[in-house]
Amino acid sequence: MDSPHGAAVKAEDFGLKGPRGWAFRGIGLDAAPGSLIAVEGPSGSGRTCLLLALTGRMKPTEGHAEVGLHRLPKKMAAVRRIAGLGPVPGVNDLDQSLTVAEQLREGALLQRHYGAPIRSLLRSRAERRATAAARIEAALEAAGLDLATLPKGERTTVRDLERLESIRLSVAIALLGSPQLLALDDLDIKLSDTERTEVWALLRSIAARGITVLAVCSEAPADAVVLRTGPAQDGGAPDTKPSSGAAGTAKAKAEAEPDAKAEAEPDVKKASGTKKTAGTKKDSGPKKDADTGAEDGAESGPGAGAGTTDNDDTKGADDALAEAGRA
Repeated sequence: MDSPHGAAVKAEDFGLKGPRGWAFRGIGLDAAPGSLIAVEGPSGSGRTCLLLALTGRMKPTEGHAEVGLHRLPKKMAAVRRIAGLGPVPGVNDLDQSLTVAEQLREGALLQRHYGAPIRSLLRSRAERRATAAARIEAALEAAGLDLATLPKGERTTVRDLERLESIRLSVAIALLGSPQLLALDDLDIKLSDTERTEVWALLRSIAARGITVLAVCSEAPADAVVLRTGPAQDGGAPDTKPSSGAAGTAKAKAEAEPDAKAEAEPDVKKASGTKKTAGTKKDSGPKKDADTGAEDGAESGPGAGAGTTDNDDTKGADDALAEAGRA
C-alpha cells in the first residue's frame, strides 16, 4: 500500500432532505486528518445518509462540506476517489459465494482498473501480480486479518466468515485503494462487547496510520469525534456534539434550529386542501391565512410539521436513500 495520508473533514449546516422529510440537517464538523469520527444515533435517523453524503455517494440538499481539498456537493466524484468504503450494507456487500482469496483478488483488480495510475498498466503481467500480492498482504495486516486462522485458509468462503472476520475483510479491500478517508456502516451490529472492543481498536490503529475513519454506530467510544443524528425535541433536527476525548484535535457541532415554515408548508397545503362552500361561514372553523393560504390550527393536525416526529425522520432517511441514489 501507498503511505497513508488522511483527509480533513469539515461541514457547515450540512443537510439532506427526502420527499417526506429531512434525513439529517444542520451538521457541523471540523475533524483533522487521522481523526476517528463516530456517527451515533438510532436506526432510521439518517446515519447512513450522512455517511454516504460525506463520502460523495449522495448529494446533500443544503450547506456544504469539505473532504481533503474537495468541496461538496460540487466535487463528489473527487471525494469518491479518496474515500474508501468498508462494510456498508446494500452498497458494497461482499459476494457470499466467493472465497476470501477470490474476493481480495477481485478488489485488487477493481482498484487497478479504476484507481491505479496509468503508468502501472505499462508494467509486465508478472510485475503487476507481484504488486497486487504485496498490496493485499499489507492491507490484510492493517485490517488484522490472518488468513491462516480461517477454517480453510484463503479458500474459506465469505459466507462462512464470522461477523468480525467479515468486517476485517471489507476493511482490507477498502485499504487496497489507499484511501484518505475510510467509512464503515452499522459497525457494532451482531457483535459481542469483546468484538466491539476489537473493532474500535482496529479503527484506532488505522487512524494512527494517518487515515481518517468515519464509522456509523449505536454507541460511540469516548475518544471519538461524535456526530449524533436523530430528532430533537424542538423540531426533528439532529443533535451533534463533540466527544470529550477529542478536544484539541477535532470538533463537531450542529444547529438544531429547523426552518418551521419550510418544513411545514408542504403538509399544511395538504391539510387545508378541502373545498370551501360559497356563502358559508362558521365561527368555530379555522381562519384562512391571507399570505400562505394555510388555515389557523393546521399545525396541530396530522399533516403538519414535516420532520417533527421519529416516524417522519425515518421516512426522510429512507426516501433520501431511495431518491438521492448511491454511487
